[in-house]
Amino acid sequence: MSDWDVLVARDDLRHVEVREAAPRAPLADGEVRLEVERFALTANNITYGLIGEAFGYWKFFPAEGGLGRIPVWGFARVVESQAADTPVGLRVFGYLPMSSSFTARLARKGGGYVDTSAHRAGLPPTYNAYAEAPEEAMDDHRALLRPLFMTSWLLDDFLSEDASVKTLVLSSASSKTAMGLAWFARRRGVPVVGLTSPGNAKTLGALGLYDRIVPYGEAAALKVEGPAAYVDFAGDAQVNETVHSALGESLARSIIVGGTHWSGDRAPRALPGPQPVLFFAPDQIRKRAAEWGPEELDRRFAAALREFVADAGWLRLKQSTGPEGLLAAYREVLEGRARPDEGHIIRPA
Repeated sequence: MSDWDVLVARDDLRHVEVREAAPRAPLADGEVRLEVERFALTANNITYGLIGEAFGYWKFFPAEGGLGRIPVWGFARVVESQAADTPVGLRVFGYLPMSSSFTARLARKGGGYVDTSAHRAGLPPTYNAYAEAPEEAMDDHRALLRPLFMTSWLLDDFLSEDASVKTLVLSSASSKTAMGLAWFARRRGVPVVGLTSPGNAKTLGALGLYDRIVPYGEAAALKVEGPAAYVDFAGDAQVNETVHSALGESLARSIIVGGTHWSGDRAPRALPGPQPVLFFAPDQIRKRAAEWGPEELDRRFAAALREFVADAGWLRLKQSTGPEGLLAAYREVLEGRARPDEGHIIRPA
């Protein structure tokens, strides 16, 4: 097989297939072709698919017939170019499809590039931006952690504005974004309780990221020091109702981030206590970029990422190659079988 795409049914993430892509057509003026070098696959990508209709994630790399290409984060290199300021050989980091290659309209903007394709107009600028990315020894960690850890960092920044919060409670504690938030919050001296499946409890408890690990089956008896903030990475309505009821008056804030429990109970229901509020990372990026400037924002984040990687000796990178390797990794993540102390890195070839 030459070029290929991994396509997912937009209404059923379990339906996934590999299709040979159409032969490469000549590029139009302003277009570039990029070959995908490597990308990470995490529960965050499952969330993109789960809420793709509501938040426009299917629009970035459109497909036909009720199918879609779930976006991932990673590195790609320009191999053909009809864009004056985007040279062949340019290596970038950004939003990619689960494909071996793709076309884009990369135009120079500020210190990086932006995809100006018509179908991406109106989508969040954060996801349309591509950073020039010379090769580094940390590239696998950057592919895995940069998008997730950015959300963790922004979440912690957002929560740190409320000094009254004494405890954080995180669902889907084995997700990398939750783990990053726990690491940040504990550095600020805020205790963190992680909710997880019984199968992940022992592994998570040994990593030193959480003050306490609570299996979901014990969440009804959960008690913490308030005021507490509940950050939901799971998107499971039953879990949310259980946590809200258990914490009672101790719960001051409830924040929605993800949907790792994509097959769980997602039916809307009234919850006791504070009503959940969606956290959308690009909004916090825009806020801090306006206050600090984009360069200072990038500097602070890069420093935080380096510190986390240096402290995460427990993290193992699991390498997969080609579409079959990708499919195996995708099913592992989708079915919740991915280990908390592992991260999937995919190389198309």
